[in-house]
Amino acid sequence: MKKEVTSSLRYYDIIIALFVALLLISNIAATKLIVIGPFIMDGGAILFPFTYIIGDILAEIYGLKRTKRAIFTAFAISVLAALTFLAVQYLPGAPEYTNQAAFEAVLGFVPQIVIASLAAFLCGQFINAYVLVKIKEKLGDKHLWVRLLSSTVAGQLVDTMIFCTIAFFGVLTGLDFLNYVLVGVAYKVAMEVLLLPITYRVIKLIKRYEVAE
Repeated sequence: MKKEVTSSLRYYDIIIALFVALLLISNIAATKLIVIGPFIMDGGAILFPFTYIIGDILAEIYGLKRTKRAIFTAFAISVLAALTFLAVQYLPGAPEYTNQAAFEAVLGFVPQIVIASLAAFLCGQFINAYVLVKIKEKLGDKHLWVRLLSSTVAGQLVDTMIFCTIAFFGVLTGLDFLNYVLVGVAYKVAMEVLLLPITYRVIKLIKRYEVAE
């Protein structure tokens, strides 16, 4: 097996911080379903595709082991955030506090949304990183676009199917549910394609400064 290339980790912590922030913001935004024309998606779709772009950057530059570390870090902080919001929701409010209903509507995640988000993220990101690294082992550094798009399609398909099924199956039914799944996958993959030139430049820039040990 080809040995993973290690690096100076100069920007690793910054990338992880961005990775975690995008996930947390997306999880909060995902509590709202939005309709654009005939398409149904959740608010998390605005930023969540960027977590896969960051995941691609991590896997491409730092390898599978350090990408797993980033995924577990984001997962753990997401669990902490969910538990914190849950605790705050059930703690008694001050007499003059009148926004309990609004707090619960935005941050009072129902258990199935939390489970759906965490399970989808963990499975989807692992698939994304694994596919990218394995393709790189076979093809070397050539054809970056192949591993970026292939890993994203695989990861986003798994992620979206798990999240949609756990979070909204029964809430959305029939063609609405199918619309939600297909639009989610198509949108996230389209975002990857549109941002591919930027992803290329970011990877090239970081590789230039992350000196191999």
